[in-house]
Amino acid sequence: MKKFILPAVLALLLSCNGNQPDHDPTLPVPKEPGSGIPAPVNLKYTVLAVHPHDTGAYTQGLQYINGKMYEGTGDFEQSSIRITDWKTGKVEQKHIMGSNKIFGEGITVFKDKIYQLTWQSHIVYVYGLNDITKPVKTFPWPYEGWGITNNGTNLIISDGSSNLYFVDPETFKVINTIAVESNRGPIDDLNELEFINGFVYANVYQTDRIVKIDPESGHVVGILNFAGLLPDMEKTERTDVLNGIAYDSARNMLFITGKRWPKLYEVQLN
Repeated sequence: MKKFILPAVLALLLSCNGNQPDHDPTLPVPKEPGSGIPAPVNLKYTVLAVHPHDTGAYTQGLQYINGKMYEGTGDFEQSSIRITDWKTGKVEQKHIMGSNKIFGEGITVFKDKIYQLTWQSHIVYVYGLNDITKPVKTFPWPYEGWGITNNGTNLIISDGSSNLYFVDPETFKVINTIAVESNRGPIDDLNELEFINGFVYANVYQTDRIVKIDPESGHVVGILNFAGLLPDMEKTERTDVLNGIAYDSARNMLFITGKRWPKLYEVQLN
């Protein structure tokens, strides 16, 4: 999403969050006690490596495919879809698709096609995996577009609420909708998404948290807390919030970045 609000001052850089509590106390207080949903566990991680990232990229979507990093960015006229060398941060290809009315959002790669959401224009652009110079198709989308991923069969889309929509990639019809909640209540502001080993990982907008969601029940089963991942000394007045999750299945690790962040992090879940 799309408010240009600088993040709060973060803690010192952490390479591992092993000292975090087992459960995150900052999630919403339940409207009614006794939900019956188990409290999510705090997931521990280790930062393996740090790479450069383009500070001009207002990151909305991130996906790692065939050794390349595909990235969707926002910020109206600067909105783009791009392919980068993740080791150097060099932008190898870039297609500007934004305008004063089009704000780019999340992306996902499904069967050699890239699906890119837009924020409030209700348009989804589809590109060929090897040619991002122009879309090959568009679909209408009735809600705001925030994050998108896929489970190998359906696309999964967030709209900034607590809902996740399961969508037919050929017709773009909604097949199913789940409401995401923890033991403390609904989790709103679900943003960038990544499907990993049967679970949906979602960045909670304007926070340093990524929640792990059971797509069958909608329950949050785990939380990654990335507070302090980008140290204060690396920030400028343009540095914005954490947003960007990509999964390397061959190495079973994550790439994490943020909007206009100078760094891309390789993270191993413990």
